Amino acid sequence: MEMPTDIVPSKSQWWQDAVIYEIPLISFQDSDGDGRGDIPGLLARLDYLQWLGVDAVWLTPIYPTPFRDFGYDISDYCGVDPAYGSSEDFGRLVTGLHRAGIRLIMDLVPNHTAAEHPWFRESCASRDNPQADWYLWADPADNGGAPNNWLSRFGGSAWQWHGAREQYYYHSFLPEQPDLNWRNPAVHAAITAVMRYWLERGVDGFRVDASAVLIKDALLRDNPPDVEADAKTPPPQRSTAVFTDDRPQTMDCIEMLRSVIDKYDGRLLCGEVQGKTDRIGHFYGAARPRLHLPLNFALLDSEWSTFALQATIDAYYNALPEHAWPVWVIGGHDKQRVASKTGRPRSACLR
Repeated sequence: MEMPTDIVPSKSQWWQDAVIYEIPLISFQDSDGDGRGDIPGLLARLDYLQWLGVDAVWLTPIYPTPFRDFGYDISDYCGVDPAYGSSEDFGRLVTGLHRAGIRLIMDLVPNHTAAEHPWFRESCASRDNPQADWYLWADPADNGGAPNNWLSRFGGSAWQWHGAREQYYYHSFLPEQPDLNWRNPAVHAAITAVMRYWLERGVDGFRVDASAVLIKDALLRDNPPDVEADAKTPPPQRSTAVFTDDRPQTMDCIEMLRSVIDKYDGRLLCGEVQGKTDRIGHFYGAARPRLHLPLNFALLDSEWSTFALQATIDAYYNALPEHAWPVWVIGGHDKQRVASKTGRPRSACLR
């Protein structure tokens, strides 16, 4: 369903002066009394969004999901979970937002799927079927245990044994969220098809979840210990993710995602990169563009005082390439709300 071009704002770099408002649909507005927010509920609040003065809405995942991880465990990339509404509801949402002068950013989750996804079920079936290597599989170590010391972001080993294949599969997050194999060109093609599907439906861009961890070390080398960690450091942070985060080949994957976006006028690619300010710069790209906006959490991670913020802002600008456009994140589902840092009186002034 393509949107009428006469109601879509035409500025190609609209995001340079836009306010983007994150909406976890599940907690925004319930229209049918089932306790969950939904698309009709959001449609009923478009006047509120206009009153807020937002230029774009970023929706956290609305795809079919078992809901183990806030919808970031996706079982169908091209559907709408019935808890949120229908495909027709989504079409009405795009139309309604655009008529209100508001753009729509979808959450793209290319690193992993739900274990219920048909791709993973097929990959589990055997070692020689067409989708066998769509995920990261490895044989046991010599001692019969996990292939290496890589840890899940949610705790424990990042490797899960699968009896039918007699191999381990890798999961950056929950065991029920197996990681896709981004060294496989067929995975590239599948994800780009997903992007095109939503772009053709009128979506104005994507926020790429976990964009820095798409590629892992092909040799499966152990991550080294973090020499600054102590007993108070959570176990997943006691090693340095040298071989599982920000690998050079990940940039090739992001460049591929950007090449899809660039075929559509005025669309945005932003991404979750996490980490320290000094690593943000290369996510913008150089000879080949990457993200328009690598999301910068420096303000939220900084002490909320004049001198600390001044230092944070200066360090961030020094880390940006010459051609890069800055982005300031003052809220998000992985961070505390800005009001928790500043107090209500100050946070009211940020609107």
